[in-house]
Amino acid sequence: MTDTRRERLRATFTEDAELYDRARPGYPRQLYEDLAGLSALGPGCRVLEVGCGTGKATVPLAARGCRVTGVELGAEMARVARRNLAAYPDAEVVVAAFEDWPLPAEPFDLVLAATAFHWIDPAVRTARAADALRPSGVLAVVSTHHVKGGSEEFFARTQPLYERFDPATRPGLRLSPAEDITSDAAAELAVSGRFGPAAIRRYAWDLAYTTREYLDVLLTYSGHRALPAPAREGLLAGIADLIDNSYGGSITKRYLTELTTAERLP
Repeated sequence: MTDTRRERLRATFTEDAELYDRARPGYPRQLYEDLAGLSALGPGCRVLEVGCGTGKATVPLAARGCRVTGVELGAEMARVARRNLAAYPDAEVVVAAFEDWPLPAEPFDLVLAATAFHWIDPAVRTARAADALRPSGVLAVVSTHHVKGGSEEFFARTQPLYERFDPATRPGLRLSPAEDITSDAAAELAVSGRFGPAAIRRYAWDLAYTTREYLDVLLTYSGHRALPAPAREGLLAGIADLIDNSYGGSITKRYLTELTTAERLP
């Protein structure tokens, strides 16, 4: 992805922060249990979350007593995150691009990027994450993938709609099985020279959507929001018609959440 395209797409997330907060799912409970085993999450643990959005991962960390600092590019996303974190005085959200945010003198025990690492400039993201951590502190990169499973036939039948309304769609695209997904973050950390060996944990799970819920979640995706309005409206109308008339008003989507972790070298 070019720098210009990355900047344009990541700016779409703050266009409707309330929708994002309502429609986007969180992360599996087991992910936080696994993180706790790696980072001793709890009272006093200092966590830096890169691209915290509306607090989907921030709130569960704050609920464990962590001292969380979320760095969020979008002012509206940050506003909603602060509202969601109002019960946790040890959590704060600052509006800034992680690439430019001055790192505090006190290092963090954990740096977390939940579905956000790929939006950070690849030239600096790994080095800045390492700089923010204490020696042996943990970098955790969470990625989310849509994989084969759930209402498989439905997703295959949406492909012609995407090819019609979104010219960037690869022809004949089909979902990959979870086992075929590989961690881009692990390879990046390995060549950085700043981190030890990466560990990868994977969680596959299903989520059911009504027609309205599915359209809402699509409207939180940067690629859909970036389409010209007529194309976006045509795409969503076609998808809604398919769910309502062929799937009884609901479909199931299978997610793969991937947690890649590595310790900062001394």
